[in-house]
Amino acid sequence: MNPVRVLIVDDAATVRLYHRKLLGDAGWATEEAVNGVEALERASAAPAGQPFDLFVVDVNMPKLDGYGFIRALRQAPLASAAPVLMVSTEAQLQDASAALDAGANCYLVKPARPAELVLTAALLVGDWDAASKAVQAQLPRGAAS
Repeated sequence: MNPVRVLIVDDAATVRLYHRKLLGDAGWATEEAVNGVEALERASAAPAGQPFDLFVVDVNMPKLDGYGFIRALRQAPLASAAPVLMVSTEAQLQDASAALDAGANCYLVKPARPAELVLTAALLVGDWDAASKAVQAQLPRGAAS
């Protein structure tokens, strides 16, 4: 079975590095894009039979923001069903609502805690092993028995 393929879309290199480390440690293959335009290009260039399984997307980016990317992605025939996890510093209720209206499946506020990011992503892609490990990581030591 091929590993889960994740495209991390954020203009901040440190955020991409952080997300790549956490999601890579979950056993998933990660790629990066610095804005929505590049992300759409990568999504459309994915090899046949190997589309991205998850998109982790920022809101505020140059060229094409996260909302615009998601709306365009939802129109693309090959990637339209893949879940989108939006992760942003925008913390108001209307920001999460705008993300869901654009077509995101879930919204987290930066900085997302490691276990929260991995657990949410794992649930979106149906990786129950990674989800279980993320839950165990949140439990106090000795409570997992």
